[in-house]
Amino acid sequence: MNNRLRELRTELGWSQSVLGERLGVSRQTVNAIEAGRYDPSLPLAFAIARLFGQSIEAIFDDAAEISAAS
Repeated sequence: MNNRLRELRTELGWSQSVLGERLGVSRQTVNAIEAGRYDPSLPLAFAIARLFGQSIEAIFDDAAEISAAS
C-alpha cells in the first residue's frame, strides 16, 4: 500500500525509532510500513492518522491495489 509515512515523519525530523516509540511499535515495523511491505492494522492506521493530525486516506492510498484487483 502506498503511503506518505516517510514524508510526514521526516518533515518532523523524527527517526523511525522515534515514530515507533510514539506508536508503540518497533522501528522495523515503521520501516516495513514505509516500504510498503506491511499494511498496518486498522487500530495502528488510526493511531498514525491521529499522531499526524490527518485522515487515514490522506496518509494511505490503496488505489493501486484496487485497480490491480479489477
